[in-house]
Amino acid sequence: MFGFLKRKKTDSSSDTSVSTDNNALRDSIKISRRGFTDGLADILLGSKSINDDILEELENRLITADVGIDVTQKIISDLSKRVSRKELNNADTLMQCLAEDMIEMLKPAQQPLQTTNKQPFVILVVGINGAGKTTTIGKLAKRFQNEGKSVMLAAGDTFRAAAVEQLKTWGERNNIPVIAQGTGADSASVIFDAVQSAQAKGIDIVIADTAGRLHTQSNLMEELIKIRRVMGKLDDTAPHEVMLVMDAGFGQNGLIQAEQFHKAMNVTGLTISKLDGTAKGGILLAISQKLGLPIRYIGVGEGIEDLREFNAKEFVYALLDHQPD
Repeated sequence: MFGFLKRKKTDSSSDTSVSTDNNALRDSIKISRRGFTDGLADILLGSKSINDDILEELENRLITADVGIDVTQKIISDLSKRVSRKELNNADTLMQCLAEDMIEMLKPAQQPLQTTNKQPFVILVVGINGAGKTTTIGKLAKRFQNEGKSVMLAAGDTFRAAAVEQLKTWGERNNIPVIAQGTGADSASVIFDAVQSAQAKGIDIVIADTAGRLHTQSNLMEELIKIRRVMGKLDDTAPHEVMLVMDAGFGQNGLIQAEQFHKAMNVTGLTISKLDGTAKGGILLAISQKLGLPIRYIGVGEGIEDLREFNAKEFVYALLDHQPD
């Protein structure tokens, strides 16, 4: 049953694919959830059957939540066909079918990051300024550390003194070494030093920050390509993960940015940050369908535990405030 229609107690342990702390996720993305449910609850409660008006309202909700026109049309087309086949005729079955469609679209993106094949396993974190790269790096470092892995950080965003200091703070707080140079230093050189040091010391994972904007005439993408090339001198398979951090609030603009980073750097995984502060949670569907890239993590708050591995079913249930029967 969907919470905005009628709340009932359920035993989440009956569905082992949904984590027991899904309530915490649901609370964290309440703003995103409102983007789907505000205005829709009233029209569903007042209707005894599913009609064109309800589907049109749902279509508006999906577009407003940044699901994207193409994905929205796929969903509404499928729901319309189910209505015509009399497979759904009330609010509960409508929302259950919506959840099924969304999960099916997002399931291919549910690919957890595997870090066991290389030592050091090098993660190059990219994205524009303000997307949450440095914070994500700090949370990832602590997560890996809690798993018993040794971690080294590379302060490759040498164009922002604040980014370097923030990374150093994360390192000091968690006793994680940080390789850094002064503001304006060559980013590729910093990351090269970090990988070389990690190789010598037997470090498991290197996480490298990068600039999201350059304060010179240099092209950002060219700078990132240079970093990849320089790393290749130490390990021709590095980086082993190019992780793009995207702010969920950027919506369709963020999708355009993602396409640009992917074209230049061959992005291998995504972290969608700041889902707790935006009504555009539907952007994950647009990303999944448009880019076809794994969504490794979602950020739903400030705490370490708020960087969560992406689980399609868990996310959709939380977004629609649905508990499986």
